[in-house]
Formats: sequence, C-alpha cells, structure tokens
Amino acid sequence: MRIAAPYRVTRTFTQRLAAEPGRVVPLLCPVREADWLERWDPTLVLSHSGVAEPDGVFTTSADGRESVWYITRHEPEAGFVEMIRITPQVTATRLTIQVRAADGGSEATVRYTHTSLGPEGDAVVAAFTEEHYARFMRDWEVRLNHFLTTGELLRGHLP
Repeated sequence: MRIAAPYRVTRTFTQRLAAEPGRVVPLLCPVREADWLERWDPTLVLSHSGVAEPDGVFTTSADGRESVWYITRHEPEAGFVEMIRITPQVTATRLTIQVRAADGGSEATVRYTHTSLGPEGDAVVAAFTEEHYARFMRDWEVRLNHFLTTGELLRGHLP
C-alpha cells in the first residue's frame, strides 16, 4: 500500500446569472447543458428521469481522455448540485454548484477541486491556475446568460 499526500487544487468562482434559480438549476445537468454549452456531448447518460438526478451517471470524452461522472447530490429546491468526475490515471474531481437568488436573477458559486492521480494529473492540477479558472467560469457565465436571455446556444469562441 502506498499512502501519499494529495496534489490538489480548489478553485471557486461566483457567476451572476440572468434568471432566478428555478430556471438555472435545471440547466446544470448532463443532458440540458447541451442546450447552452457548445461541444458538450456526453457519451452515455444513465438516468431514470432523463435528466440530472441523485446517483445519475454519465461519461464524457475530452482531449482523448474518458471520464466518468457521478451525481452525488442533486437538490434543485436548495439550488445545489454536486458531482464527482474520475478520469482514470489523471484526476479525481469534485464539482459543487450552489445557486442562490440575487438582485436581477441569481448567483451561482461554482467550486472545482482537482486531485492528481499521477504524472498526467500533476500537469492538469498545475495548469488549473486562478487565471485559467476565472477565464473558464466567465466563458460559462456568458454562455449560460446568453441562453437564459435568448433561448439560443451561443456558438464560437469568446474573446
């Protein structure tokens, strides 16, 4: 048995969203995310309801890496979602999203914690800088707000 201190990073960002939590939370789902996030295309979704639910499982493929996602908590009435993503031999990731009502819509506090599972994961964790994360979250915020205000997917790269 090998026991080692984890190589881990946690980043948190609060998005300002143009709709109340009741409209935002359903979009934080492996199926509904494709409505507003370009190139989001889960490979497999295991769900009784067809959308996000506790114990739902889905898989994705990005950058040649296969990942398994497990929805550990899905509490739409509380505006809370938690998922675990395992990318074998790369990272174990915990994602939490808390959506709260705010003036003019809502705020979503999005937290990612990446833990390395080896040398490839070390590079992923090292590259997950505050600047990288803020850029990622602002892109997500712009795309989600575009969908919330127009009902359409925003295509293309953002500046």
